[in-house]
Amino acid sequence: MEGKADRQYWIDTMLQIVSPVLESCSRRQLKANMPVHGKLEDRPSYTYLEAVGRSLMGVAPWLEGQAQDSEEERTRAHYASLARKTIESIVDPDSPDYCNFTDGHQPIVDAAFLAHAILRAPNELWGKLDEPVQQHVVRALEQTRTRKPFFSNWLLFGAMIESALFKMGAAWDRMRVDFALKQHDQWYLGDGMYSDGPEYHADYYNSYVIQPMLVDIIETVGDLEPDWTALREPILRRAVRYGDIQEKLISPEGAFPAYGRSITYRFGAFQHLAQMALQHRLADHIHPAQVRCALGKVIRRMMEVPGNFDDNGWLQIGFCGHQPDLGEVYISTGSLYLCSAVFLPLGLPEEDPFWSGEPLPWSSCRIWTGGPVPIDRALV
Repeated sequence: MEGKADRQYWIDTMLQIVSPVLESCSRRQLKANMPVHGKLEDRPSYTYLEAVGRSLMGVAPWLEGQAQDSEEERTRAHYASLARKTIESIVDPDSPDYCNFTDGHQPIVDAAFLAHAILRAPNELWGKLDEPVQQHVVRALEQTRTRKPFFSNWLLFGAMIESALFKMGAAWDRMRVDFALKQHDQWYLGDGMYSDGPEYHADYYNSYVIQPMLVDIIETVGDLEPDWTALREPILRRAVRYGDIQEKLISPEGAFPAYGRSITYRFGAFQHLAQMALQHRLADHIHPAQVRCALGKVIRRMMEVPGNFDDNGWLQIGFCGHQPDLGEVYISTGSLYLCSAVFLPLGLPEEDPFWSGEPLPWSSCRIWTGGPVPIDRALV
């Protein structure tokens, strides 16, 4: 029963976060309803696509499934419908919520999160779209080719967009994928960690972007070129190790180090661990139920602090609560919805060990109470 209660809490929390975005945008009222807070005046050009792309990439696995519980299934189907209407709203040039895919640097980022959502829910977020909407989606993603990514994790945004275009049956650019995969292989530092560009940055971008996108890109197109196929096993092996590291970062109290840029993505810092659980790629010594308990503790710890939402239910800038000074200049209201990535395991069915397993202490709980813990070993 505890797993069932945990699942319901995760669903309720996820929907509390994304409902204002999807409900407003499905009615073509996102720009009218969503407040825009940030430090730069140009944020309204980007923040709406941020909110939609980031919300959808987190809820996508849940939308793609079919719940056994009848009430959950009704809720899922309802939100899947809202998600499709939302996609239609942001890619229709005649919509008041039509989003910017062409101006400035930022559109390539959140078009990639939208593309990632489609890869994670190809039936609900692509196959069930009407053909004219599909054409608009393809056109919107193609428009981002005018955006040149920075020499950093941004290379993966172009690669993710092209991978989604391949999945959609549209023309796609292999060179953007090839460059991103091979350059990140060059940026691999060891022990499951990549540098974000030529220099290492102490932050959570291995989880916000790098490893989840590398894994899903290589799984989507990796068989199409022999040199990409050769990268698959190293990418997945490194991903397992980084998931192991992430699990160890969660304290017995559900806290984790608040370091590095973009910390206002909150528990989006654990997208990678969540994806490893979703894809059954946790290290052998990690039971899925202990990851459920660890991530659940983080979610509860952060959500119980006042100030995460404004009076109308929109996320506010902060790590725990409302802390606007923690937002970098590129952070605005829409940016914050990357936190939805922690909910990826909701794509697992209720009978999966992640949800059905009895509650288990995670690594830091055991080691800080004198319990047995496997020796940590570097990936060589």
